[in-house]
Amino acid sequence: MPSLKEVKSRISSVVSTQQITKAMKMVAAAKLRKSQDRIMQMRPFAQKLNSVLQNLSAAGADGDNWYGQVREEKKILIICISSDRGLCGSFNGTVIKASVRLAMEKYEKQFKAGNVAFLPLGKKVYEYLSKRNYQVVDQYWGLIHSLSFEKAAEVAEYVMKSFQQGEYDKVEIVYNEFKNVATQILRTEQYLPVLPPKQEKKTQEVDYIYQPTREEIITGIIPKSLKVQLFKAALDSNAAENGARMTAMDKATDNAGELLKDLRLTYNRTRQAAITKEILEIVAGAEALKSA
Repeated sequence: MPSLKEVKSRISSVVSTQQITKAMKMVAAAKLRKSQDRIMQMRPFAQKLNSVLQNLSAAGADGDNWYGQVREEKKILIICISSDRGLCGSFNGTVIKASVRLAMEKYEKQFKAGNVAFLPLGKKVYEYLSKRNYQVVDQYWGLIHSLSFEKAAEVAEYVMKSFQQGEYDKVEIVYNEFKNVATQILRTEQYLPVLPPKQEKKTQEVDYIYQPTREEIITGIIPKSLKVQLFKAALDSNAAENGARMTAMDKATDNAGELLKDLRLTYNRTRQAAITKEILEIVAGAEALKSA
């Protein structure tokens, strides 16, 4: 049985940890409100922009559009979005495992040839990949620390330029989509080449009047849409991170409470046993004096 000092020390340690997890839960909850508002405001714009793009594409042939060029998949780039900090459950591990599995299974041939590169957005996924000597584009991993559309647009421009120059033949993005506080959905989406709009059986043909030309309009909309798509994924990941951290800290606080109950029970039992032992020693001493 542990000593009273040991149990008391453990109780003090768990109480301190519980205070920290409770504070972190409150901080995550405050950040979640802001990040949730941002992604909820962003989604309708991103969906509408994508809808306009699909309608324009469905109205006629695209012509020479390098954004949609389907080439032989020799070189692959995987954009993976994580957080900068831990203590958020399986949030980061899910993205890391999915990204590595995507490279080693779907693009096994390219991976063995050394033609799969990772573009990490977030410190955790960057540290994991760089320490294991994966091919990493390491100049944008700090994006999540101070997330803004300008920084996301800079990353998107780098990816588009690399794709246009033939450095990569296909680009995929892996991230956690925010559903609610307790649920994050892992998403793997094709970023480049741009997927054609889904053809439905019953579609209403729309006759557009283009000013300037249709090609110029689409050439302007596609880069904007790609920047918005990447920024939306980063916002989704940020909201999902705060939700995951809030849930993890809530469970940690509850677990600390359960552990404190057990420790206090152990403390009381140990204390009672020590008192009983002292009483028995006193009684035994008194009996020895009587018989002397």
